Amino acid sequence: MGPPQLNQHKGTDVIATHTDAQVETILARYPEAGRDSLIPILQEVQEALGYLSKDAVVQIGRHLDLPASKIYGVATFYNQFRFQATGRFHIQVCRGTACHVKGSAAVLEFIKRELKIEPGQTTRDGLFSLEVVACIGACGLAPVIAINGEFHANLDTAKTEKILKSYRKKAAEDVQDQVA
Repeated sequence: MGPPQLNQHKGTDVIATHTDAQVETILARYPEAGRDSLIPILQEVQEALGYLSKDAVVQIGRHLDLPASKIYGVATFYNQFRFQATGRFHIQVCRGTACHVKGSAAVLEFIKRELKIEPGQTTRDGLFSLEVVACIGACGLAPVIAINGEFHANLDTAKTEKILKSYRKKAAEDVQDQVA
């Protein structure tokens, strides 16, 4: 991994500086940290930023005196870590046994087609992101998805379509409220 690239878009340097400051604040809580602090640091950074950015990984590496490749190696081993920002509405599709038997594959395929993304991706507008989870812990509600932690149960493609429309409508209303 080479040095982080400076994004030349107007205003992004302010965002990067803010992000760097957030990571520095977290790292300051680990003044003489070693490898044993890597996972707690990664967890805190992801909690603060929503994901592990390339710049954050570089900062963590400098602080712990570890190459970024080692940090990526550890972070990619655990499925709790993300390297892309999630959408405003983060969809988790359960693929556990009960959900699978009751049709979660069709729900997942519908969401992928409707949003034109694959699991691990975010829509171009930043509105939705998609994640497949092994079990969401709501087997009696199968098939189930969670959007930002809110559960939607007993789904089929028609119900899923209505749910996605309702979130799109909410986003549009929020934009109108900001303009007014």
